[in-house]
Amino acid sequence: MKLFFGGDRMVERQAKLYEGKAKILYATADPNIVISYFKDDATAFNAQKRGQIADKGVVNCKVATHLLQLLAAQGVKTHWLETPSDREMVVRAVNIIPLEVVVRNLAAGSLCKQTGLPLGTVLTPPLVEFYYKNDDLGDPLLTRDRIRAMNLADEAQIDELTRLAGKINTLLQTFFQRCQITLVDFKLEFGLDSAGQILLADEISPDTCRLWDQATSDQAERVLDKDRFRQDLGNVAEAYQEVLNRILAQVNLK
Repeated sequence: MKLFFGGDRMVERQAKLYEGKAKILYATADPNIVISYFKDDATAFNAQKRGQIADKGVVNCKVATHLLQLLAAQGVKTHWLETPSDREMVVRAVNIIPLEVVVRNLAAGSLCKQTGLPLGTVLTPPLVEFYYKNDDLGDPLLTRDRIRAMNLADEAQIDELTRLAGKINTLLQTFFQRCQITLVDFKLEFGLDSAGQILLADEISPDTCRLWDQATSDQAERVLDKDRFRQDLGNVAEAYQEVLNRILAQVNLK
């Protein structure tokens, strides 16, 4: 399949490089450019729960596109280049740093289970945590010392990832507030490009964020993210679409 981006520039999807839980990466003729294809597959609890969400790939591709563009406009360097189709994103090739950087503004999920903090506790300042990207080990929480001992990142990179996570959090919180959505927490992934520069990679979407609707205080109704799938709350596709609708409403105000 041939895709056009950057006006008349064309890339052609070639061999599959990697298939993950939510996306497939394809090579192109340019080793510095790959195509990310967004799937409808949904997983939870380290892929112990599996299913599909109707048009999830389409919605997440659009949400991620708008949020990555938003961040890029504010000086955050990302892997995004163009979104030439509903499910495909043309991105810079990066070597993923095997760390999930999680930012928490309110207590939820594993943080509540592990600490006893009540759901919704405001975290001041926000927590920035690192998890090892390793399904076999259950993506464990890591300390700075463990990250260095495992040679996953050096001290300067850890500092930069922490700084970027804080900046991205501030920008996203401000934007989602305009959407009348509370950004509870979210996961980021970063990679190194061919020049060794750290770029924001992967996606930002209802798959990777906890998002609560500010229009209701009902603990089930307010959920607009993958927790609807995790917790069997129903109306998962509708919640994802609502997030996209609110993002588009803000984009169209510009």
